[in-house]
Amino acid sequence: MIVTLNHFLLPSLPAQILYYGVKRHLQKKAIKNMTRVEQAKAGIITDEMKLVAEKEKLTAEQIRQGVADGSIVIVRNKLRNIEPLVIGRGTRIKVNANIGTSSSKNDINEELTKMKVSVKHGADAIMDLSTAGDLAGIRQALIEECPVAIGTVPLYEMAVMARNNQKSVLELTADDMFGIIEDHCKQGVDFLTLHCGITKQSVARFKEVGRLAGATSRGGTIIMEWIHYNDKESPLYEQYDRLLDLCVEYDVAISLGDGFRPGSLYDATDRVQIEELVILGELVKRARARNVGVFVEGPGHVPLNQVAMNMQIQKTLCNDAPFYVLGPLVTDISPGYDHITAAIGGAVAGMAGADFLCYVTPAEHLRLPSIEDVRDGVIASRIAGHAADVAKGHPGAIEWDHEITRAKIALDWDKVISLCVDPDKAREYRDSMPLADQALCSMCGEFCAIKRSKTVV
Repeated sequence: MIVTLNHFLLPSLPAQILYYGVKRHLQKKAIKNMTRVEQAKAGIITDEMKLVAEKEKLTAEQIRQGVADGSIVIVRNKLRNIEPLVIGRGTRIKVNANIGTSSSKNDINEELTKMKVSVKHGADAIMDLSTAGDLAGIRQALIEECPVAIGTVPLYEMAVMARNNQKSVLELTADDMFGIIEDHCKQGVDFLTLHCGITKQSVARFKEVGRLAGATSRGGTIIMEWIHYNDKESPLYEQYDRLLDLCVEYDVAISLGDGFRPGSLYDATDRVQIEELVILGELVKRARARNVGVFVEGPGHVPLNQVAMNMQIQKTLCNDAPFYVLGPLVTDISPGYDHITAAIGGAVAGMAGADFLCYVTPAEHLRLPSIEDVRDGVIASRIAGHAADVAKGHPGAIEWDHEITRAKIALDWDKVISLCVDPDKAREYRDSMPLADQALCSMCGEFCAIKRSKTVV
């Protein structure tokens, strides 16, 4: 009897079924354990990518390619079951709302209300910037109730932990820092703002430039002081691979914080801001190599004529990473109206390449925002983002404008109001009109331009 190799390689039919069943199970498990960047690089289009593509009016392959090359980031901790946040090339500009307690006001119920108001009015993400109270408890409550992505700045909790232990934040060890970062990941935080680009070199540069407003990033100044006090390199930079390990484990995205963002027009686009961007560009490459989603934060206070240039510099130095901007605020004279100043800057920034707008409220620079301030900040940033989407020709963006115009021409006020960016406010204004004039608008009255123009065509 001649025995062939196939006698040994081909098991019986039931065994084959078992073999291939186990193989498929192991393949699915291996894919599940990949980060989404790793999946995209492997050519795998996931259900999450399909969902995102449908909402963005892009193809699933466009999303996969963007995630693979890092120009698109999908943000969602693997422990959370929420609609993912997607930012980057070709996607709709998104809006973040900052909330959180402080030593001047510590009311978790009010912060939960702010979160709900933000989401109701269209915020795509929430950042918890709490610095007072039970920070882990506040974060847990938000994670349990918030249906959108949540970001945090772990450095704030590091400072609070040190204070509670009657220590200086400058005495924190690397293990202290990474322990808190891991706590945030384990709890379900979707993205972490970490000021990894502040180094001994960039702190030395900061001392040279002679800024008018100094440094205005709370997290950034903690790292600056730590470096200065300990005369050591920042653990967030020196042990960056340790941070990436945590991000891989939970598929958490890194938001590389801009510790040297300008806090005044005088300081905009100076050497220390650009030097930090160069360092962040290097860290973007390292995160991508480890299959971690990464995006970059930007200014800050920037004159209107420098906004587009700032977007182009970031996109070049950071290899087309998604850009997350605070405003930018295009003048320093507008406390009380900074949501308007930021919306002006945000529209120009979005048109020039910014992907994610952090809202600014009317209370910026003055006090902790109220619930009304939060609503106004979200709406202002949404208007800015939409205006930029229209300018860039994002699929379907301008159709929203066309639809509301059709409703206006038809004098269909209910539909007009339903299509407004803030239907509640539009309804409030509309309902304040005398009943006799409800079919018209109060500005034109009997001389309604729409009605009169219809007699001509």
